[in-house]
Amino acid sequence: MKNLARILFVSFVAFGSVSARADVKLPPVISDHMVLQHDVAAPIWGTAAPGEAVTVSIAGQTKTATADAKGNWKVTLDPLKIAEGLTLTVKGKNTITITDVLVGEVWLGSGQSNMDMHVASYTAGDNVLSNAANATYPKLRLLHRGRKGWELAVPTNNVQFSALLFAFGFRLQQELTVPVGIMVGAVGGTPSGYWLTEEMYRSDAACQAQATEFAAKYDFDAAMKKYDEQLAEWKVAAEKAKAEKGKAPRSPTKPAKAGESSGRIGNLYEAHVRPYAPYAIRGVLWDQGESGTAITGVDQFNVIGALIKGWRKEWGQDFPFLYVQKTSGGGCAFADNDPVTKHASKFSPLPKAVPGNTDGLYRELHLKIQQHPKTAMVTSTDLGSGTHPVSKSAYGERAARVALGFVYGKSVETSGPLYASHAIEGGKVRIKFTHAGQRLAARHSDKLQGFMIAGADKKFVWADAVIEGNSVIVSSAEVTKPAAVRYAWSGNAPWANLFNQDGLPAQTFRTDDWK
Repeated sequence: MKNLARILFVSFVAFGSVSARADVKLPPVISDHMVLQHDVAAPIWGTAAPGEAVTVSIAGQTKTATADAKGNWKVTLDPLKIAEGLTLTVKGKNTITITDVLVGEVWLGSGQSNMDMHVASYTAGDNVLSNAANATYPKLRLLHRGRKGWELAVPTNNVQFSALLFAFGFRLQQELTVPVGIMVGAVGGTPSGYWLTEEMYRSDAACQAQATEFAAKYDFDAAMKKYDEQLAEWKVAAEKAKAEKGKAPRSPTKPAKAGESSGRIGNLYEAHVRPYAPYAIRGVLWDQGESGTAITGVDQFNVIGALIKGWRKEWGQDFPFLYVQKTSGGGCAFADNDPVTKHASKFSPLPKAVPGNTDGLYRELHLKIQQHPKTAMVTSTDLGSGTHPVSKSAYGERAARVALGFVYGKSVETSGPLYASHAIEGGKVRIKFTHAGQRLAARHSDKLQGFMIAGADKKFVWADAVIEGNSVIVSSAEVTKPAAVRYAWSGNAPWANLFNQDGLPAQTFRTDDWK
């Protein structure tokens, strides 16, 4: 009898497990309160028993699929129109009813801490975010990786959501007057190399070429020797801190070979982004750069290029990719009393010393990212400095401005003046710009400053500069035969004062490629 009871019990448990697996199930990204992207074919997917027929219905259309041998199924909805209060029904052997479905605009935010940090940390002195902590927004919906599904934009949920992405979504919803869904997958202190898969990285020709080129000149043995010395010093410092009950310094990072990482490429993508794919979206807003790539010898331009291509392939969508400029801040603003730019650096006189060759390299590298197709940069030099700039709603507002112009075709300038070309005209250099907007303008002074000029000797001096239409004419009495011009060539350039009349600052550039 005991054996019979045991057999019956095991059979019951096994039958229950099979039955549970047979139920149609949906991922957390498909839930009550969800926002579906309008005007695109939107996938709906899940699991069921192998071979099980699944029917999906919404807004008068019905799609069917059959679960494959692993139990996976997917249907693709015909493009939907803007709507509210819809019901999505998914039916197999069981039926799931998803209620309060909106159709509008959907954006994914990702990156490191400036994308991850919550509304609750940034309400002081910020009207947008302080209001978010106390108000409900019926046409705004939130999805945070690790939570059960889409959430209503009510105070208790708002304060736990990304401050930057909330401000971005709030502004878009105001301007577009349609439902907006925003979903976030971000982790503080993380490099870009952890946010794309191994396959995305290894299959990217530009990344592999740069790694190969770097390997030819990289002395890994010397790097390891230096690491061993640093590690020995760190152990002594850590023991001393422990004895004195103090905080131990951060341990050095073990070097990786060229093209490799000391961490695991793709681990954050797998945990925080892949669960969203292939949910239909309008675009991505990315904020990362302080932590670099963590892939030895491969720079941010190439890694982000591989990431963009890889994400688009994973989604099956050629979506726009917006990214926040790094480093943040460091420049003056068009208007000191503008609430968006009130934390900008104050305009200052030119420093006596002209910046060196390497001073503007990281800004230049980050500016290049917008050369990747359907990619636009969110200018941040005039939004306040620091690892964690205090005005997250200003960053969200600026990002929304870029989206409105670049993605939605609104009549709004999305960038400050960008270098287009130059021509040497005798002892002067004419610099032409795109994004001149209404017109070029110098601010805070009658004198346009921030330009430097050099001859063939590569010795830069501060230059005289005047605006002429959509060009700036640069010269110096000290350089009679100019060969190169640079502008705002520094990590921080509060002394550079070229803008367009639309209120956006000109960006760092150089006409040379001197080492």
